[in-house]
Amino acid sequence: MSDIFGSTPPRRDPESRSDRGRRVLIPTIVTLAVLLVAGSLFVSLWTERLWYRSVDFQGVFTTVLLTRSALFVAFAVFGALVIGVNVWLAHRNRPNPLGLRRDDPAARYRMAITPIARWALLAVALFVGLFSGIIGSSRWETFQLWLNGESFGRKDPHFGKDVGFYVFDMPWLQFIVSYLFALLLITAIAVAFVHYVFGGIRLANKGPKFSRAAQIQVAVLIGLAMLVRAANYWLDRYAMAYDNSGLFDGITYTAANAEIPAKNILMVVAILCALMFFSTIFLGSWTLPALGLGLWFLTSLLIGAAWPAIMQQFQVNPSEPDREGPYLEENIKGTREAFGVADVGTNDYSAKTELTPKELSASAESRVSTRLLDPTLISPAFQQLQQVRGYYTVPKTLDVDRYALGDNPQPQDVIIAAREVDLEGLQATQRTWSNDHTVYTHGYGVIAAYGNKRGSQGEPVWVAKDIPPTGDLKFDGPPRIYFGESSPSYSIVGRPDDAAPIEVDTPRGGASDDEEAGDSTANTYDGKGGVEMGSLFRQVLYAFKFAEPKIVLSDRVNENSKIIYDRHPRERVRKVAPWLTLDGDTYPAVVDGKVVWIVDGYTTSNTYPYSESRSLATATSDTLTEGASQIALPTDQVNYMRNSVKAVVDAYDGTVTLYEWDTEDPILKTWSKVFPDAVEPKSKITPALLQHLRYPVDMFKVQRDVLSRYHVTNAQTFYEDGERWKIPEDPSAAGSTKQPPYYLSTSGPGDASPKFSLTSVYLPNNRQNLAAFMSVNSEASDVENYGKLEILELPSDTRVGGPNQIAAQFESDAGVRAALLQYEQSQNTRILRGNLLTLPVSGAMLYVQPIYIQRVGEGSYPVLQLITATFGDGVGVGQTLDEALRVALGLEEGTTPEAEPAPEGGGEAGGAPAPAKTAEQYLSDASRYYDQAQAALEDGDLATYQARIDDMAEALAAAQRELEK
Repeated sequence: MSDIFGSTPPRRDPESRSDRGRRVLIPTIVTLAVLLVAGSLFVSLWTERLWYRSVDFQGVFTTVLLTRSALFVAFAVFGALVIGVNVWLAHRNRPNPLGLRRDDPAARYRMAITPIARWALLAVALFVGLFSGIIGSSRWETFQLWLNGESFGRKDPHFGKDVGFYVFDMPWLQFIVSYLFALLLITAIAVAFVHYVFGGIRLANKGPKFSRAAQIQVAVLIGLAMLVRAANYWLDRYAMAYDNSGLFDGITYTAANAEIPAKNILMVVAILCALMFFSTIFLGSWTLPALGLGLWFLTSLLIGAAWPAIMQQFQVNPSEPDREGPYLEENIKGTREAFGVADVGTNDYSAKTELTPKELSASAESRVSTRLLDPTLISPAFQQLQQVRGYYTVPKTLDVDRYALGDNPQPQDVIIAAREVDLEGLQATQRTWSNDHTVYTHGYGVIAAYGNKRGSQGEPVWVAKDIPPTGDLKFDGPPRIYFGESSPSYSIVGRPDDAAPIEVDTPRGGASDDEEAGDSTANTYDGKGGVEMGSLFRQVLYAFKFAEPKIVLSDRVNENSKIIYDRHPRERVRKVAPWLTLDGDTYPAVVDGKVVWIVDGYTTSNTYPYSESRSLATATSDTLTEGASQIALPTDQVNYMRNSVKAVVDAYDGTVTLYEWDTEDPILKTWSKVFPDAVEPKSKITPALLQHLRYPVDMFKVQRDVLSRYHVTNAQTFYEDGERWKIPEDPSAAGSTKQPPYYLSTSGPGDASPKFSLTSVYLPNNRQNLAAFMSVNSEASDVENYGKLEILELPSDTRVGGPNQIAAQFESDAGVRAALLQYEQSQNTRILRGNLLTLPVSGAMLYVQPIYIQRVGEGSYPVLQLITATFGDGVGVGQTLDEALRVALGLEEGTTPEAEPAPEGGGEAGGAPAPAKTAEQYLSDASRYYDQAQAALEDGDLATYQARIDDMAEALAAAQRELEK
């Protein structure tokens, strides 16, 4: 009682303090969260700006940022206004609350929302606006393509629209229609909810009752949605040009004669339905809208679904080949054009299984150039023989390139790898922040070996080796590798002028006359790559970016310091050209004395009309990519692909240069308008760089996948599907993964000399024999023939086995088993079978497979011990390819094949018989005798050693006599 009259002070409510605490705590938490998000966003944007400026691509950063920001603002404001204004109108036009019943089910919602109605409206508008802005911002690439789209100069056969309309315009228009429909649907739901809560819509036994304001607003929103739906029907007609729901991608007979007319009818019905909803504004009745919805639903069911299904079932299926023939022809043309194989045909190839001695001699040049080293098996040899220190590494799969070495102007196949730094190779005690990020900062040089040579013990024959580098590859200065596939996440480089270098450089002392001997020499990075971080502000930025306070606290970060990050070549190219799809195989090359990385870039689309879509992940998957993501895309399905850009990343300073490659690609032309200074013209590619550009492997894989069926150009034959090919499984790997294509130098029919090529084979769909051999000219310096795809098709009754049959033939052959017996019986060795190469030689088909032997134990590596080869049923094994071929052809080792007589009355020397052997064959014999002599010497067999040396001398003398002729 005393409390009521105020005679005593009121007691404090024990909950009041906690309530006030919550009122203070919640805004504090929200403020801190906003500051955290804003701070993270600022750090990310500012450091990205600094990175792009360091690689001279700030224009890309600015364009992308402005485009995304403009789209975010536009979509956010539009989305927030649409839903905000409509929700505000719904609340403003609510009925008089005095007339509402308190037992109304919506009363509790009304009581809860009424005090915070303004804040609730603001929250809904902000949420929808933020979500809309994020969605719009994510479509910046689609927007730029629509805004800057070029013409393809080719029209689709049904609508007569330029292909550019489908590639550039359709994705953006479809996105806008989908966004508007979703926004109107969400707005209609929100408006209906507000009207329900505040009495504009009441639930009754006979159905919902609408106030006049609620009725008009809901009807207008649904009418607008129906107009958007009509626009969607209009676009759906064009989308059928790349629809993949039928027998093939593109417009089919049913689509042309039923589905497209149905879309036209449904478009008209949707417009009529929208007008019926708008009539509610004047008539105040739901009758016409209900009739409109019923008409639209019935039309969708009968015309949109039933009519095409009936036509397909009763008109198309009974005569499908004839009905679909003309449309299937367009699909074949569109697919071959979209994947760049429109001009590829098949050439008949007899693939005889026997060679005469003359043909064997004529094919010597091809055999000499055949790559024997397997880049998937010799990585341990590179690692063990040329790693130099444990903190260096090479990739598990090496790369194949070609170089003109020594005095030989003819480029030769070379297996190459960059010697990169590997922090995992350090001892645990060495793994400190200073060592990881300021000492072990870079790799050094490349390791390279001849692709067609083996040492006396089967080891690689080096082209480039050691630190400092020696060999036939010449470098213009120390080939330090600061940017590579295994580089640390970030390194801080640069020292004051009077400070001693601390970056581990050459791990052997005495690299030059002015260096003192010791365990290693040190270096200070002086390249232009990296972001300067001498100021405290930038140090704090990067401390937050990498969550590492030592960046601010360490004395090794000074006024001359730079930070280098995002160092993987593919990642650097992806950032400066986010519109490119990148090849999974980035490879190093020595160009003008510098180590560079070469990355192939693709422009792709999934809206090319009449083209069959392909999954990039499936098409590019094989033994080498199993378990790794080679290509990343917003959508995995593409139906257009061009190798439009060649990108080069300097391994020392990280400079990224994009070169135009496909000068006719409309997508590249469009992106060049968006980023006018990003791509250099093709004419700026130097001859030295051109020698090392090659046909990209992922492009070849996709084309290989397409041509497995689309090598057939006749619609009737294509429909019957009896000529489909398949890619063989890799016989040298476990499981059912596909055999990868191989880079090697080979001579095709009519070729005067071997050319650097990318090759693969096909099998018939349900058989294991060889169906075809596919290759592409990979010599970029051969301007006229580069990229020329060739398919050699074998007769259907061919006796040439496929890779798995040949692999089984090798394993079961008595001669091969005898040669491998000593290794199979030993518990200290493993037998590794290398890549099984298929080569067209002199009208025949040659299979070659290297066999490696590896001792069991730490530090061992595979050595090339034997070569197996086969023609038809003959299998040969030897230490050289020529030796294996002679055995396969039934010639005794060391015998001289009889020469075929010259034609009567003609030929050289008055028709005299040709020499028993060519100089090339005598030199090959000499090489084989030398290897045998070295093996005998190591076994202590001096008699055999002397005999083989004498044989070698005789072979060299014979070769000299032939050369003198």
